Amino acid sequence: MKTNFIEELKWRGILHDVMPGTEELLNKEVVTGYIGFDPTADSLHVGSLAQIMTLLRFQLAGHKPLALVGGATGMVGDPSGKSAERNLLDADTLNKNIEGIKKQLSQFLDFNCGANSAELVNNYDWFKNYSFLDFIRDAGKHITVNYMMAKDSVKNRINGDAGMSFTEFSYQLIQGYDFYYLWKEKNCKIQMGGSDQWGNITTGTEFIRRKASGEAFALTTQLIKKSDGTKFGKSEGGNIWLDREKTSPYKFYQFWLNVSDEDAKSYVRIFTLFNQAEVEELEAKHATAPHERHLQKALAKEVTTRVHSEADYLQAIETAEFLFKSKSEDVANLNPDAFEKMLGGIDTFEVNKADVANGINVVDLLVDKAAVFPSKTEARKMFTGNAVSISKTKVADVNATINLEAFNGGKYLLVSKGKKENYLIKLV
Repeated sequence: MKTNFIEELKWRGILHDVMPGTEELLNKEVVTGYIGFDPTADSLHVGSLAQIMTLLRFQLAGHKPLALVGGATGMVGDPSGKSAERNLLDADTLNKNIEGIKKQLSQFLDFNCGANSAELVNNYDWFKNYSFLDFIRDAGKHITVNYMMAKDSVKNRINGDAGMSFTEFSYQLIQGYDFYYLWKEKNCKIQMGGSDQWGNITTGTEFIRRKASGEAFALTTQLIKKSDGTKFGKSEGGNIWLDREKTSPYKFYQFWLNVSDEDAKSYVRIFTLFNQAEVEELEAKHATAPHERHLQKALAKEVTTRVHSEADYLQAIETAEFLFKSKSEDVANLNPDAFEKMLGGIDTFEVNKADVANGINVVDLLVDKAAVFPSKTEARKMFTGNAVSISKTKVADVNATINLEAFNGGKYLLVSKGKKENYLIKLV
């Protein structure tokens, strides 16, 4: 059943700003709309997931989504929300990144469903043969410097210590031209994005109005934040990526499972397709038994299955069960192949077999060879506090020696730090 796109965003608590007339247009016809994705890496991360879900909801409401991968704008850099200019990417790196992003977007959007099939577009295709002189003549004359200077993304940078290069200053004009091009060539009437994109998006609507006397619309969604004020999508190990090679399905699942109750209430609305009745039922169930973490479990299952697969989700649960419930004999009885399958998703350090052949001090192993601990002082403190296990057996002796026999099948060693942190050491 098709949904009302605006109402859907409202009850999910994600709508931020919408230009007058947008809802009326969406209720009247099948509308083409786009969101741009920045190809700064060969994978998107969970910070991009809210915008991917916005496009998916747009399609489920019966409209046609365009996912724009910024092959051209990736060479310039968006100043929105940035305090410093980022490094520019070369063409080969950009092409590799774009291919990775295209593959991930196809896991969410339907590219073969008739009139509202999704499309991928790359702004490099229409900028590659566009000369600088032609661009400033055709596009630059329609937007004044005063108009561009009034945008918050520009004011914040110009008034800051770092200043702003002309390259970055031109970004909103290039993005505005993207909207104009898609409006003209693809009948695209709406651009969407995070709330930090409002200035860039409305430059596009203004550009369409001034250059072609056309009408276009803008919609933005809330920027996702964590209730404790820290940045969403980050862990101690850095970004949580959609690519399994960068963030394993197990770690991806754990990221969602470990969010706070308050965050789970908003995330289950933003990142899943549960309807309002299902969300409210989950919230009521969670409220009666918060320790069961019903919201977190439903959220983690839904997102992990969509980004990876049901098999990956089930393996993540099996790995978690093993890590938190197994005993030393369970670890000893795992054959090397099962070890790789069961524990291959946790943080893994590779150590040269020669370094262990004659035995190695356990602190030296876990600090110098495998960075389980940041320092030997920290390691010794944890050992003497009885907070370290090797293959599920507590080790308190900082002078203990680890030899090849300690490794499962002569290859793997499971190290647990505290109750929740687990690491795999693999001999190579």
